[in-house]
Amino acid sequence: MINTAKQIAKKSNSSFYYAFKLLPPEKRDAMNTVYAFCRETDDIVDNVSASLDVKYEKLRKWRIEFEKAFSGHSEYSLLNKLGTTISKFNIPLDPFFELIRGMEMDLQKNRYLTFDDLSLYCYRVASTVGLMCIEIFGYKHKSTKEYAINLGIAFQLTNILRDINKDANDGRIYLPQEDLAKFDYSEKALMEKTYNSNFKELMEYETKRAQFYFDKANQIIQLDDKPSLFAARAMQRIYARTLDKIVAEDYNVFEKNISVLFFEKLGISIGAWAKYSLVYT
Repeated sequence: MINTAKQIAKKSNSSFYYAFKLLPPEKRDAMNTVYAFCRETDDIVDNVSASLDVKYEKLRKWRIEFEKAFSGHSEYSLLNKLGTTISKFNIPLDPFFELIRGMEMDLQKNRYLTFDDLSLYCYRVASTVGLMCIEIFGYKHKSTKEYAINLGIAFQLTNILRDINKDANDGRIYLPQEDLAKFDYSEKALMEKTYNSNFKELMEYETKRAQFYFDKANQIIQLDDKPSLFAARAMQRIYARTLDKIVAEDYNVFEKNISVLFFEKLGISIGAWAKYSLVYT
């Protein structure tokens, strides 16, 4: 049985949960519902005890139940609540279906040849979430959609860099194969967790790419949209802090546990709320 949206969001200990806490109640509830959908979709793919066929079948059924939720007839209360949330905030449906396609990519491949291949994956599993969220946050400028897309890519690239060790343990390499070749760092070296100058140069390159998307998002966001997007800005600061910590550890993600602590997340979230909700209004 699926837990309530709030329970799922809180249990995840995600940066998203802390950023949502300072939203008005109606928006906070909507964000918890959207996040819970994303989390549950991801958990279908991440279930290590299930076979590939079972995961495909569960994902197929999840998509069908999601479609039933538009009329409130899903067997899952979470999806029915999501259907109501989508209607209330007029959230486009395409990002939800694209997210499911992104999860299917995780079942279909565990390597990415080029960054173009990887960027499609990043869009589907992360930018889509941003496109859902901005409809709840509210915005005035259409360019905010591009802000969400670029920020999502930055978030996912940061996750990939932070989780290289964990993903290698699962047999996955998200870093583009063309990048490994560019820095003469082999797949075998990554799987053996070889920390050397080639790896550090590769990581510096990938970190700068993630920073490029953070910077691009910053250039796009409009001043009068910042107050309503304070939760997104809080998440942006938390992920940027993660990227900074990777650099501070000299890119040694094999031996160092890179994380932003609870009080850091809370402090960043409160700071963003104070700045954008009080100063900019």
